Amino acid sequence: MGYVDAHVHVWTDDYGQFPFASGHEPAAAKPTTFHAEDILGHANACGVDRVVLVQMSFYGDDNSYMLKVMGDHPGVFAGIGVVDPTNQAAAQQMKSLAAKGVCGFRVAARDQPIETWCDGEGFERMFAAAATDRLAICPLIGPAGLPALRRRCEQFPDTPVIIDHMCLVGGGGSIDAADTAALCAIAEHEQVMVKVSAFYALGEGKAPYDDLGGLIKRIVDAFGPQRLMWASDAPYQVQPPHEYRPSVDLIATGLDFLSSDDRQQILSTTAGEFFFRD
Repeated sequence: MGYVDAHVHVWTDDYGQFPFASGHEPAAAKPTTFHAEDILGHANACGVDRVVLVQMSFYGDDNSYMLKVMGDHPGVFAGIGVVDPTNQAAAQQMKSLAAKGVCGFRVAARDQPIETWCDGEGFERMFAAAATDRLAICPLIGPAGLPALRRRCEQFPDTPVIIDHMCLVGGGGSIDAADTAALCAIAEHEQVMVKVSAFYALGEGKAPYDDLGGLIKRIVDAFGPQRLMWASDAPYQVQPPHEYRPSVDLIATGLDFLSSDDRQQILSTTAGEFFFRD
């Protein structure tokens, strides 16, 4: 099979059927829409034939549009959903969504201090439910959020965790050695995986993105390719001047420290085995 893009957002301008959540206005959606056909046009041309959708923040915890896209394209799209950690029914919602092909749940600090962002009973319920059903907790955090995540990994060592976008190391333009070390240190928790993704937003942010090579090598050395998955973060990776192919090519043909087996693992096997289980 082809490659798997492990992180793509989709949304529509059909606000009647799929309204944005409170606090999100259509004017903030740039591009105005990004549909299944849009990502498949970019992806298929680069050898990518399966995509993991990540619930877009515009929709809050209403996963309806993502589920519709998944249902319209069986076997092509998997999903990472959102539930409200403060909802007493969050664990049951996770189980219900898992039955529809959602294998992970995106989490973030929301209104909590980053030092304690995943403390509290709500996140405890989510981590416990994820361990039971082998669902991933998918944090969007920077390095400052790693200590709190580490505490949860110690409490729930069987819970799969997939950290978005290399923990945003390099998000300020420079790749900090201490941030890199902090990310690599959490590899001691064997269920933690990392998305090698969002190249447009990290480091110099310019194709061919090879300034990220040192960071990626450190991550490969720490986690091993079997715990890494490539992702584009489209549509943002395809907004001018950025394009989809350089993101694929950095892993597929760049970075000479990667073997052919490493490339296949990162581009296809890790995400394929976790998210496409049938």
